[in-house]
Amino acid sequence: MPTPLTKGELRTGRLVLADGSIFRGTAFGARGVTSLAEVVFNTAMSGYQESLTDPSYRNQILVETFPLIGNTGVNPADVESGRVQVAGFVVRELARRASNYRSTGGLDAYLCEQGVLGLAGIDTRALTRRIRATGAMAGVLSDDESKSDQVLLALARGATGMAGQNLVPEVGCDVESNWDQTLGDWHAGACSGSDSPSVLAFDCGAKHNILRHLATRGCDVLVVPHDTDVDSIIQRFEAGEIDGVFVSNGPGDPAAVEGTIETLRGVVAHEPAIPVFGICLGHQLLALAIGAKTFKLPFGHRGINQPVLETSAGRVAITSQNHGFAVEAESLEQAGGRVTHRHLNDQTIAGFELVDRPVFGVQFHPEASPGPHDGALLFDRFVASMHEVRAERAASTC
Repeated sequence: MPTPLTKGELRTGRLVLADGSIFRGTAFGARGVTSLAEVVFNTAMSGYQESLTDPSYRNQILVETFPLIGNTGVNPADVESGRVQVAGFVVRELARRASNYRSTGGLDAYLCEQGVLGLAGIDTRALTRRIRATGAMAGVLSDDESKSDQVLLALARGATGMAGQNLVPEVGCDVESNWDQTLGDWHAGACSGSDSPSVLAFDCGAKHNILRHLATRGCDVLVVPHDTDVDSIIQRFEAGEIDGVFVSNGPGDPAAVEGTIETLRGVVAHEPAIPVFGICLGHQLLALAIGAKTFKLPFGHRGINQPVLETSAGRVAITSQNHGFAVEAESLEQAGGRVTHRHLNDQTIAGFELVDRPVFGVQFHPEASPGPHDGALLFDRFVASMHEVRAERAASTC
């Protein structure tokens, strides 16, 4: 395990916000780094490695509100993508010793290896309150002492906002691949068989645990690039090669992912209906595809204790969330969407469905990792819809 740094090894770092605020602390992780990105906070008490590797955090400096981070170290199993995705990491206190039987290394060395700068020893409560009061904003994280505060502030104030940014090409796959990794011992109800549905999964920055949930439920999962054309999807569906389409989470402004929106518009309109399920960015893209609008939230929802009401059943689920945009309610209803879930903290839309076809999406993360498993049954709903459509198509050909 790594040993605590001595005073002679400590190096300074700064986070400079676009509003002129400067937070000084101890730098860790990579050296000689200056990162410009949107600064956001996460209220989760666990799961920092999953958050670090979540593609939805692309081009964002992540602030953890939980005061002690790094105490469980890192390990190869708790990653949600192929690399650390955040542009920077800010914590109150960095644990220098990892105490977990699954740990294979420390957070400091992990971020250093990944080329990501961290900052510890600052008042993350004050920083979070500032973001809550003024909204998410650009910031510069740096351990380069040769750059003055004024230089870093100018960089922050000249940054392009998240609105209008299509970051999906930076995190999605370039070629098709099959996914067969399941949840393993973490799930007791795996099913499989000759009638396993085939899912075409749009990779807009998909978390690994989403794909594990699909595979655990017996699905044959084909992961495809986000810019896969609509004709090839429809051809596969009509040929019986796929039974449904999944649209993943991902970073950036959903309205900027124009090509995928146009493709989904064709998929949703197809007759007979194709089952479609979207999570987070996928939920937003589906809403845009039917004619709804999205908007940027002041500081977003990022944490694992977000309460969501399932409107039809009157049930409340505690969910994992990570998003900075949301679907506009009035435009969704005008487009024919029916709200199925609402976020109880601010009443924003957390889920919708189409009444005349098996198309639905949720803004939260039912796959968790980290977080509660309250929403995992949504994967069962998607699988059931694929079986129903397959049976209807088989009956129509008899």
